[in-house]
Amino acid sequence: MRKERSFLDKITLFLKGLAMGTANKVPGVSGGVVAFVLGFYNELIYSFQKMNFKALKLLLNGRFRSLYSYMNLSFLMLVMGGSLFSYISVSILLDYLLRAYETQVWGSFFGMILGSVYYIARKYRVWNLYRVLILFIGVFIGVVLSFMPPAIENSNLWFVFFCGVIGVSGMTLPGLSGSFLLMLLGNYVLLLVDTVNVVFKIFMSVLVGDLEPLQDAENVNYLKIGFVFFMGSFVGLVSISHLLGYVIKRWEYVVNALIIGFITGSLGIVWPWKETLYKLQEGHLVYDKNGNAIIENYQRFMPDIYNLDTWVTIGFILIGLAVVLGIDYYERKKSIYV
Repeated sequence: MRKERSFLDKITLFLKGLAMGTANKVPGVSGGVVAFVLGFYNELIYSFQKMNFKALKLLLNGRFRSLYSYMNLSFLMLVMGGSLFSYISVSILLDYLLRAYETQVWGSFFGMILGSVYYIARKYRVWNLYRVLILFIGVFIGVVLSFMPPAIENSNLWFVFFCGVIGVSGMTLPGLSGSFLLMLLGNYVLLLVDTVNVVFKIFMSVLVGDLEPLQDAENVNYLKIGFVFFMGSFVGLVSISHLLGYVIKRWEYVVNALIIGFITGSLGIVWPWKETLYKLQEGHLVYDKNGNAIIENYQRFMPDIYNLDTWVTIGFILIGLAVVLGIDYYERKKSIYV
């Protein structure tokens, strides 16, 4: 039987969900890494696995208390509640910071992900030739994804459902950014910007008794897109967590080696000194007649060491690194006294 969480534990768990939700929205940053580093990843996967036929049977039989305990709903409501709240609170602040202090924000993320590589690798003490090979496969996949050009936006509902399945992977697979995958699929702006904003506005209008937005055909279409995306995310969440739980139980070291490699390979996605690669118009990518995204300029990988902004960004990288290493140090100290 699980130990009852204190009020402080619940607040902390909500804040961890907030951090995970914020990370999930940023292309290149994985919410799964946040869950891994903050120490609730295993419980998250375990709880998602409880979304099964037994849970459905408990629900249909009206055994709500047993369902609450079986699915670990107290944990899920706190984490997912924090994650959803981040989309209308922290994410707004993050969107502003990315516009105003883009390099510094990416520097912080780069430092935190770099620290996460160390954090996960430190716990991985058993290496052999096969696992090193898996590590390099993970690095290769991460690097390839970093340089893939995005596809064209597609609002077909079957494709939106597929995007939901793929997009939720950032929550369940450390190192795999669901938002970045949505960007590659061409639907990041449609699903995580336009649809979220429209659905939120409709929700607020309905909340005050204004049903007029529901008469607008475009708004109704966004609602359909949002619902289908949510259903795809739910299906992906349940299926991937079950598959991941099965795989981790049997090949834990192999999975961890792949995760370490993938996170390392995808560091290029959050490299702070990349310039804009694709032409944007009102937040949307611009394509040529062949359907290829138009390149405005090339990426710059080396920072200007004579620029003060460069050293400020390096400072933020160190801060991000220190945050993760601080969490690691705190957990080790806590384990000594427990």
